[in-house]
Amino acid sequence: MIVRDKTDTVDHVVVPGTFDPLTYGHLDVILRARRLFPQVTIAVAASFGKNGTGPTFSLDERVQMIEETLAEVGATDGIEVRPCTGLLMNFCREVGAGSVVKGLRSMTDFEYELQQAGVNAHLAKDVETVFIVSNVAYSYVSSSVVRELVSLGANVSTFVPQAVLRHLEARFGAAQ
Repeated sequence: MIVRDKTDTVDHVVVPGTFDPLTYGHLDVILRARRLFPQVTIAVAASFGKNGTGPTFSLDERVQMIEETLAEVGATDGIEVRPCTGLLMNFCREVGAGSVVKGLRSMTDFEYELQQAGVNAHLAKDVETVFIVSNVAYSYVSSSVVRELVSLGANVSTFVPQAVLRHLEARFGAAQ
């Protein structure tokens, strides 16, 4: 059992994800995490085997999309974007973060994330997991839905920030 000093606080958190691509739901969780904590590092996961095929966008492209989005919304203060190619708990130690922030859209997300939080607690007892419940306006939006819609020619401008939309249009062609 870990007994913490009552003055122990978390001032640096990691918001991990594949962000393939970043959605307004992701952005909402990132900005809300920044409102709660002075320093946020976005860990963009390599996810080489995501869904058995790998991500649509390269790791560098996903980092770039997030950096462009943060600049466009004026949210660069206290937020850093970095690629993450290894274990999340090692990444947290590397950047000096005391907590991981995860967004939850549904009970399915909760069940999966609760299991991951348990594994992470075993790997790094000093790193807390904090859950932020999704804004209901974004609870149905996911990167996989965005990718499928845009590949079929649908307009996804209400699901993703402008910087991401530009990358999607360059990859898949202009949305209908």
